[in-house]
Amino acid sequence: MKLDLNFVREQFPAFSEPSLQGWAFFENAGGSYPCKQFVEKLTSFYTKNKVQPYYPYPASALAGEMMDHSYERMAGYLGVEAEEIHFGPSTTQNVYVLANAMRPMWKDGDEIIVSCQDHEANAGAWRRLAARGMNIIEWHVNPETGLLNTEELKGLFSDKTKMVAFPHCSNVIGHINPVTVISQMAHAHGALCVVDGVAYAPHGFPDLKTLGADIYLFSLYKTYGPHLGLMYVDKELILKMENQSHFFKEGITRSMLTPAGPDHAQIGAASGIVDYFDAVYEHHFNEEANPGERNLKITELFRSAEKSLMEPLLEFLRSRKDIQILGLDHTDGRVPTVSILPLEMSIEEVYASLTRHNLMLGTGDFYAVRPLIDMGIPLDPGVLRMSFLHYTSMEEIDQLIGGLKLALQAG
Repeated sequence: MKLDLNFVREQFPAFSEPSLQGWAFFENAGGSYPCKQFVEKLTSFYTKNKVQPYYPYPASALAGEMMDHSYERMAGYLGVEAEEIHFGPSTTQNVYVLANAMRPMWKDGDEIIVSCQDHEANAGAWRRLAARGMNIIEWHVNPETGLLNTEELKGLFSDKTKMVAFPHCSNVIGHINPVTVISQMAHAHGALCVVDGVAYAPHGFPDLKTLGADIYLFSLYKTYGPHLGLMYVDKELILKMENQSHFFKEGITRSMLTPAGPDHAQIGAASGIVDYFDAVYEHHFNEEANPGERNLKITELFRSAEKSLMEPLLEFLRSRKDIQILGLDHTDGRVPTVSILPLEMSIEEVYASLTRHNLMLGTGDFYAVRPLIDMGIPLDPGVLRMSFLHYTSMEEIDQLIGGLKLALQAG
């Protein structure tokens, strides 16, 4: 089955927006275009249901129903239970809340392993626990490839290890880490497994029960929806945490990790993301399936489309002697988030040329400061990052390659 790109792009208002015509979007790792299903639900909520939810009058009752629906629909696609889904302002803030909720579970001198491949969202709050009696064990990346080595991880465990935190994939390296294997390793040592899925989830929602992580986090604004962070927390684990909400919310799992309270409208509209997935599924497949089964087929469609887009780009990049590709230079085991270093020109010069050719990309460290430090890459100016999704067209890839040729030749 081949992805119907025309159908897909019809689901995203940005592709018909006049001010964006001619521009090719390659900064999707910083935030995807929102799908129309989400946009329409959010507009409807603000228009008709922007009241306190869960009262019996119609506008309020529907607001509550929309919020509950989002919990249930997200849980179905992720393969977990609705009570295990939590929405917060961002992944960074969700991790901050988690760190404070989990610290009372551990004793002074206990250890947590934190990878150096992380976006700082899944690193900073855990590392700050060093000031509160925890020992932080560094899991460094390979300085040449930027990859994590599970053999090295084996040597970092001890009888005091309580948790391992790492990304499903890096937001600058793009390599997909073996989450199931690492989860099993952590559990074998009696430790929890916390996975930052921010850079992975835009390329297909994971089946969380198969992965085996105890906590999994990602950002909905990078998966076609609102600027919220979603986290899965195992329902038995959350009851061991310290309540971070009002004292009378103790034991109400949906509230315990949201100290500021929920964003009613954005949560109510978040189900628009899986409405989009449903639309893709129903357009491509003529068979009944539950949400988990739909998710697997949709992910296969997305990943196949992305791989076909990556191949010509990586082939071009490999042919150049004047650039360095960070991480793997082939499509297997990675997502289409590709970072490079120009070797004969400055990043600023190349970036300026690409912008003149109507290419929207990003430069900098992307909060992936620690992997760049491990690899000896200066944080200023950092790297040039090209990130795309299943809705990207081959014409846009051609535009990117053409722009790179011209930018590199300008030197």
